[in-house]
Amino acid sequence: MITVVGGGLVGLATALRLADRGHGVTLQDPAPASGATHHAGGMLAPVAEVVYRQEALFPLMLRSAELYPGLLEVVGRHTDLPTGHRTEGTLVVAADRADATHLAELTDYQAQHSMTAERLPLRQARSLEPALSPQLAGAVHIPGDHQVNPRMFAVALLDALGNLGVRVVRERAEELPAGQVILANGLGAAALHPGLQLRPVYGDILRLGVPEHLQPLLTRVVRGFVEDRPVYLIPRTDGTLAIGATSREDDRPIPRTGAVHDLLRDATRLVPGIEECDFLEATTGARPGTPDDLPYLGRVNEHLIVSTGYFRHGILLTALAADVAVHLVEGTDPGIDLAACDPHRHTAHQE
Repeated sequence: MITVVGGGLVGLATALRLADRGHGVTLQDPAPASGATHHAGGMLAPVAEVVYRQEALFPLMLRSAELYPGLLEVVGRHTDLPTGHRTEGTLVVAADRADATHLAELTDYQAQHSMTAERLPLRQARSLEPALSPQLAGAVHIPGDHQVNPRMFAVALLDALGNLGVRVVRERAEELPAGQVILANGLGAAALHPGLQLRPVYGDILRLGVPEHLQPLLTRVVRGFVEDRPVYLIPRTDGTLAIGATSREDDRPIPRTGAVHDLLRDATRLVPGIEECDFLEATTGARPGTPDDLPYLGRVNEHLIVSTGYFRHGILLTALAADVAVHLVEGTDPGIDLAACDPHRHTAHQE
């Protein structure tokens, strides 16, 4: 029996992949999908999510994007519930000339790493998304980016696990269970395995309802820079729109009014129709960060595999995390270099 501790998308997908391959699996989490997953954007965007000086992440992000269709196919074999998967790509736009310079530099950086991002004339960008402001200064299309709705996806995964006979224990793990364990409970992993250096990085995200007369306000993810501030707008299959996200380390687990104001202001600068939308929700989630912002993913000993610390990329890296866990359990080669994700790396540094 394998116990997966943690019921966010990483834990749920890991349990699914293992159960689908015939392993006996128990999932343990007091409230599955109530943590960072509940507050996530859900963009599967290895190109748009590129961060300078994080080159070690790039192959992990790209590989996970490649693995996602297979993961979604497994989900679809065991449940009919939707995942909110969309494949329309991403438009990245610039609000002013300085932002356009930033966007051009980022596009060049992506090209240097063999990533596809296509510069578009503004007229063409607005033909793709007519709701965009006519006052923008630059646009780039990233056709390979996808998205899922994390809340929908989590419900679908839980249903699939139930159909596969996976036992879900809705209790907090106070210690490591007996037998083979995969530790995928985000920030809680540090309490069960000393040596993991995890910190909460809070992010505020908004959910808006798009009025019927504006549907669809957007048909693809729009990311933008507004006076160098990043913002993204995610159209959902249920007719809502998610706007995010901030990133702060102030230990305040509730939305800040200033952050809500900033997100709405910047989103409206890019898509003026935002002003006519209904305000449904503002939430804050704590993402598990590590000292170098790289995940902990690997085998610690013969009984324990660690899979946490995914920071801003937890939804994107879910497919990779689940695939690697299967390979580690079965003793096969995951086919990707995980040296940068060594769960021991910060313990060794301390010593």
